[in-house]
Amino acid sequence: MAQLLILTSAPDAEVLPGLALLSHSVRQIPASPASLVNAPSCDLIFLDARHDLAGAKSMCKLLTTTGLTAPLLLVITEGGFAALTAEWGVSDVVLADAGPAEIDARVRLALGRQSMGDDQPKIQTSGVTIDEASYSAKAHGRTLDLTFKEFELLRFLATHPSRVFTREQLLSEVWGYDYFGGTRTVDVHVRRLRAKLGDLESVIGTVRNVGYRFNVQLDEENERVTPPVGS
Repeated sequence: MAQLLILTSAPDAEVLPGLALLSHSVRQIPASPASLVNAPSCDLIFLDARHDLAGAKSMCKLLTTTGLTAPLLLVITEGGFAALTAEWGVSDVVLADAGPAEIDARVRLALGRQSMGDDQPKIQTSGVTIDEASYSAKAHGRTLDLTFKEFELLRFLATHPSRVFTREQLLSEVWGYDYFGGTRTVDVHVRRLRAKLGDLESVIGTVRNVGYRFNVQLDEENERVTPPVGS
């Protein structure tokens, strides 16, 4: 059982209903600097970003710049995904209507990643470096300003180098089986991802009439793909 802390601008509201069905110990306090001074100790923090993304982002920066040691999970609505980038500094995100099984899995994964510390491997291939622990990516050492879905798309393709995925497969793996948008979403994200990769845009290859793949630059002998733990 983990000690969980919820930070919210609506202390009287139920931020994550699915938590009530789990055995974790949960405390809920206002998301304010004053409340953090005497905040109870915890293993993991949930930050409520359902209604105030700007305020939640400011709170993330405050937490990460003041020596936060516990994993930080963001509670958002579906519409909040578009605003997320690596600079938020969160460990993971969870939808407010997530079921107890998903919430429990995300808690366990976040705590497990923390226990592994800096020993968790990074994905390094073809000039691209992906740090799953911090949800950040770099191209030739340059930090990429990626949205959450752009990061997930890059991470998924890079961990399956040279394998071709259809748009439908990418929708299922990256967006989830319950996503109701069309396959054009994949094309839009690939186009944006390539633009941000700059001179490395060719690592996201197109296979005509099929889909996309991650192209490994074989001439870069010093780089390799390190698969994530558990894969």
